[in-house]
Amino acid sequence: MIELENGTINPTKIVCVGRNYADHAKELGNEAPAEPILFLKPPSALLAPGGTILRPAISQRVDHEGELAIVIGREAKHIKAAGWREYVRGFTCANDVTARDLQKKDIQFTRGKGFDTFCPIGPRIVSDLDVSDLRITTRVNGDVRQDGRTSQMIFSCGALLEFITTVMTLLPDDVILTGTPAGVGPLAAGDVVEVEIEGIGVLRNAVA
Repeated sequence: MIELENGTINPTKIVCVGRNYADHAKELGNEAPAEPILFLKPPSALLAPGGTILRPAISQRVDHEGELAIVIGREAKHIKAAGWREYVRGFTCANDVTARDLQKKDIQFTRGKGFDTFCPIGPRIVSDLDVSDLRITTRVNGDVRQDGRTSQMIFSCGALLEFITTVMTLLPDDVILTGTPAGVGPLAAGDVVEVEIEGIGVLRNAVA
């Protein structure tokens, strides 16, 4: 469970979407996907605002990935995109921290994405927000690394929830990470990384 400024989040699962921005897929040498690419982070990866991201000793390249996160408000199974907002508690910022070298080595994402502290989230949950065209900015030590908009998503939030709920039932407080814009890059010990989404605020974490 994570304490935020205006409540707690205690998800059973964190569902993440890969390559949901065409420019990000391109920067990693991948084609834009024909359907959403899903993977999971364990709840043990959650990190509160102000917490410290811990680089694992077995990785030489740990990257930031700033993202819009959806927090589920009620059980959702086989829902339609048109009614997706009925199932949402609100939205927040997230950082899909990734051990990039391990991700490439393993092919699948579990180890590279699943370390403790690899899912910072916060600082608050905002419910009344139009997320169709929000600016997402990621800064490291004050320098802008990522600067994108949610309107650049290949698959919208509604399309993602329809797709995900054909596979698994989403429960209250489950978290959906909707993908990251281009500009991902490495984090070093001593860095401070910030993910800012307009209308939500700034998620700030140190790296050690």
